[in-house]
Amino acid sequence: MEKLNLGRRNVVPVGVRQMLIMTRYTFLDYFRSRRFFVLFIIALAIGLLLTGVVGYFKPAGFLASVLSFYSSWWGMSVTFIVILSAVFFGGDAISGEFQNKTGYFLVGNPIRRTSIYIGKYLAAFLASIIILAIFTAITLGNGLYYFGSGGVPYQFVESFLLAILYIASALGLTFFFSSLFKSSTMSILTTIILLLFVFSLVQTLVATLANIQPTFILTYGAQVISNVLSSTYPAAVTTSSAGPGSHFTLTTYNVGFYEGIAIMLAYFAATSIAGLLIFERKEFT
Repeated sequence: MEKLNLGRRNVVPVGVRQMLIMTRYTFLDYFRSRRFFVLFIIALAIGLLLTGVVGYFKPAGFLASVLSFYSSWWGMSVTFIVILSAVFFGGDAISGEFQNKTGYFLVGNPIRRTSIYIGKYLAAFLASIIILAIFTAITLGNGLYYFGSGGVPYQFVESFLLAILYIASALGLTFFFSSLFKSSTMSILTTIILLLFVFSLVQTLVATLANIQPTFILTYGAQVISNVLSSTYPAAVTTSSAGPGSHFTLTTYNVGFYEGIAIMLAYFAATSIAGLLIFERKEFT
């Protein structure tokens, strides 16, 4: 733990300064780690792949309008990058301290567990923002190339800010499972399976079979990121027949703008607080 020299005394930082020191060193660990380099390459590869495909094939769905461009390019990729960032930087942030026994030495210092938890969270959040910024820069470069000065609509700015909120809520969920399990593998697998598969499956089943709006699912709230890029915001509920002459109808729910924000904020608050409380009470052995 970093100490301040005040006269002849060594004073241990407390409060906000203690948390910021934890943020600083954890962020440096992330920035120098292999995981940051791997995720940087993934974000860069996705951006360059889309650049090559759109530049070579010039699909009409991408280039019909500036909103269709961002809806197709950004809307279908950014949530995947957010989920990977949350898993890469938050998956073992707390559980790794238990699994590797490093937390035993960390909590032995005069540092509050709240400072450890929040400091690690902020470091993961900053690292995720950098990865998002890389993909955003590639997206904006292509948008300006194809549409000139009109290549950055205000809807994209909204979508970008919503993506940052999604990072915060996804990291909250990731830190919750990282505090819940003492195994890094278990916490990482649980988070990635939920965010990529289980939430989507439950959302489909609940909406289609039970005709219930899945407002309790994080990924449903995150759909607002792509919804704001539509020329006309999707209707809250749409129904369609399963086939000619069929009496079975499919119900599709589209999250509202403020509703999506509320869902992500609720997940962020609930999972972050729950994860912190679990970490405060869990013992190192």
